Amino acid sequence: MIKFFPDSKTFLNVFNLSIKWYAVLILTGAAFAFLFSRKHVKDIKHIDLDFFDNLFIYTLWFGIIGARLWFCIFFNFKFYFSNPIEIIKVWDGGLAIQGGLVAGFIFAFYYCKKHKVNPILIFDCILPNVLLAQAFGRWGNFVNQECHGGEVDPSYFDGILSFLKEGMYINGHYYEPLFFYESMLCLIGWAIIIFILRKHQNKRGDLSFAYLMWYGVIRFFIEYRRTDSLYIGNLKMAMVTSVFFMIIGLLGYFNVFNKFFKKKKPTIIFDIDGTLVDTTASILEAFKEVFRTYGKIEDFTPEVQVEVLGPALKDMFAKYFPNIEYDTIYKTYHARQDEVKKEFNKVTPNTETVLKTLHEEGYNIGIVSTRTTEGIKGLIEDMNINEYIDDMIGVWDVKNVKPDPEGIFTLIKRNNWNPDDVVMVGDSSADVLCGLNYGAYSIGYLQNPDKSSQVVAAGGNRNITDMAELLDILKENHYFTYNLR
Repeated sequence: MIKFFPDSKTFLNVFNLSIKWYAVLILTGAAFAFLFSRKHVKDIKHIDLDFFDNLFIYTLWFGIIGARLWFCIFFNFKFYFSNPIEIIKVWDGGLAIQGGLVAGFIFAFYYCKKHKVNPILIFDCILPNVLLAQAFGRWGNFVNQECHGGEVDPSYFDGILSFLKEGMYINGHYYEPLFFYESMLCLIGWAIIIFILRKHQNKRGDLSFAYLMWYGVIRFFIEYRRTDSLYIGNLKMAMVTSVFFMIIGLLGYFNVFNKFFKKKKPTIIFDIDGTLVDTTASILEAFKEVFRTYGKIEDFTPEVQVEVLGPALKDMFAKYFPNIEYDTIYKTYHARQDEVKKEFNKVTPNTETVLKTLHEEGYNIGIVSTRTTEGIKGLIEDMNINEYIDDMIGVWDVKNVKPDPEGIFTLIKRNNWNPDDVVMVGDSSADVLCGLNYGAYSIGYLQNPDKSSQVVAAGGNRNITDMAELLDILKENHYFTYNLR
């Protein structure tokens, strides 16, 4: 017979300090939950990992305290009230996971609000992985011979359950290994939520509500069969709590709570060249003049013409004219573009109407561009769309240009805009990747056929061919965030 644990409840004795299997298994589960949760938080991009590390550690301690107090209150309140020193003897067993969840949730909600981080974003990253921690933690009940059902015949363990038989022999009788069933169901639920539901998540909170439904259901039926439950009156406390978990999970998953809470409008960030304003012709004319003056016009091939649309001028100048100062080239470039801008530059189709609508509906609208700030201002003034733009980030406002998301971070932080729901719209792969690198809902604007394949390949959330489609996307019932990628 396979034996997973020794007869003793003690894992290790060090300097007269007894380390229990119960604690080791709980902390092992917590460590796995932390690693998976941290990986998911890292995908959000705009949440600081140091914040998450502190949050997880503090929440774990509050969860342990809550789990212990929950057990003491509902197991034998009079005894623990009369003998408070017994409360700290966690090593003897006696943690109620639902009490830990409640205490951990309250603290995590407070901590997120204090640091101005959306709690639901964090809960979606952590709660599904709590199932993994619970799957490990239940084996601590096995060591302590807890969380079992009624008496069973020894033959109950014949077959695949045979390795549990010895551990389920308690005070001369064999008991149903409910801890094992709950552990396996937690593991299955974790796999379903993380590897299936997470890939098809429609809105923020789906993963948290799925956790509440899954754990509420399995704990309700496990508790129904337990013989060592905590009670409130004649009711099993865990069954009562599980009903609340199931109700909250169902209502949240099917959008009932949305009727009572006003959803924030996403921050809308645009690229400008080729997105808000069709500057393709004027840019190419200016580059032709640069190649004509400082190089060979025949080197300005169709492939190069596609390449120069989107990246920062300083990068393109440095690549093709490394021995000539930027300011010298820029004067030539700017002079030619200024000559032809009235002839070639124009607002992209339906863009002015879209910007006006967004402005009237109260959206925060910004621009992140590889142009200079002065160049952006001049362009939007020439196109008469400046009244719709709230702020802008130019090439010299950041150290790292697109596809690095520094421009989005800077714009949002400077204006204290909603950082959780951000829409990035642009006509280049760098624009789309910039949005994805921030964690924004990234929309590729397929305005230039020569660049469309690159934009699509960047892997944004959506692609549009008409700016008017943006208004329809914003009306959809979901959040505009990383979890829709």
